[in-house]
Amino acid sequence: MGEESLKRRKGREDRQSVQSHEPPTMNLQKQMGLMSGICMIVGTIIGSGIFISPKSVLANVEAVGPCLTIWAACGVLATLGALCFAELGTMITKSGGEYPYLMEAFGPIPAFLFSWTSLLVTKPSSFAIICLSFAEYASAPFYPGCDPPQAVIKCLAAAAIAVITIVNSLSVKLGSYLQNFLTAAKMIIVTVIIVSGIVLLAQGKTDNFKDSFKGSKISVSSLKIFINLHSYCLTALNWFTLSLNLPLSIIIGIPLVTVCYVLINISYFTVMTSTELLQSQAVAVTFGDRVLYPASWIVPLFVVFSTLGSANGTCFTSGRLVYVAGREGHVLKLLSYISVKHLTPAPAIIFYGTIAIIYIIPGDIDSLINYFSFAVWIFYGLTVLGLIVMRFTRKELKRPIRVPIIIPAIVTLVSVVLVLAPIISAPELPYLYCTLFILSGLVAYALFVHCKFSWAQKISKPITMHLQMLMEVVPEEDITE
Repeated sequence: MGEESLKRRKGREDRQSVQSHEPPTMNLQKQMGLMSGICMIVGTIIGSGIFISPKSVLANVEAVGPCLTIWAACGVLATLGALCFAELGTMITKSGGEYPYLMEAFGPIPAFLFSWTSLLVTKPSSFAIICLSFAEYASAPFYPGCDPPQAVIKCLAAAAIAVITIVNSLSVKLGSYLQNFLTAAKMIIVTVIIVSGIVLLAQGKTDNFKDSFKGSKISVSSLKIFINLHSYCLTALNWFTLSLNLPLSIIIGIPLVTVCYVLINISYFTVMTSTELLQSQAVAVTFGDRVLYPASWIVPLFVVFSTLGSANGTCFTSGRLVYVAGREGHVLKLLSYISVKHLTPAPAIIFYGTIAIIYIIPGDIDSLINYFSFAVWIFYGLTVLGLIVMRFTRKELKRPIRVPIIIPAIVTLVSVVLVLAPIISAPELPYLYCTLFILSGLVAYALFVHCKFSWAQKISKPITMHLQMLMEVVPEEDITE
């Protein structure tokens, strides 16, 4: 009996030894904790806008009170949206943000149209604009008294895109560490501005807040400003599905950003009148000149850090969107492959960075972003509507976070209003261009996804094979020794 028992034990040990030496499955690296998630949100949303041009809000409402109200309302709506995305992120634990949510709720066509618009225009264009903003501030000290040459700005912006792309392709940890550092640097200048404003308010400098709603106006242009402001928060809501920590990150991070935005604006108005703020080319720099005196040089330096942090966060999140679209077969399959060495979606991130560099070549892409700004709201509202739909069609899905249905209903209704109101009140050709571009995605879907022409596969197969060997990437389901 002792001999048989020894044989059985030996057999179990052999089986365990074999199992322990089985090659691991290649999976996307998911090293993103709660603190890194919060830093990614804050670092992505707070870019250069709050430091450079809050005067655009004031210019459209013409009073301090409505200006602060719009910033706060934007934050409240973003927080409600964050709660909706927190439920979606814990219910459908896939990377890619709106893409998998739209796929589960409405099927492949709306999901493809979202990826079509996002991959080719909105995401890379946004990345390019952020890096161009960085380049302008980084090069300005070397050209005192004049604007830096456009060639210098574009080359510096392209270099920033290349560096950020390489960092995020090499390691999730490295990208997270970079984001944590840049966010810490960003929060230093945010804290300096907020504390300075509080001190000045405590000293009784409240003259600029008297009759704060006098002479205000709300119009269609105000709605457009609201849309543009809220787009900063939407940037951070399109990807938080990598771990259960990240829905908690958005619930903490977005209200934190909202409080920062409102307090920063209060600090600005404490130091400057409405007229002075409108005349300032860079509001934060003017604030620094008046409050920080000899240390005012830190403002442009930290604006550079802030912009880099926003660009890094944008690259990290949007690269995942490309990866998921490739995994679903809606773009070249190679874009869903992951690096054997680094376990990152390197092809997707490199693709995203390449498109962003291409968008730097035109002189002005702000107008291009405006053409497609309301498309972000279309898919945002459609995604939240999908949450309501799945309450009835996908009851079997587990929901670790479950928000009252009134919250997605409010967000969906506001999205519809913000999409339709500017079109009805002041119809413009950019809305038509955007609509036509979105609909052109139906043609691409029919040709390359639904029909899957054999000639397209014959062309893409050798390209994929050679690029796969060059970049050392494999499909996620493959294994390695």
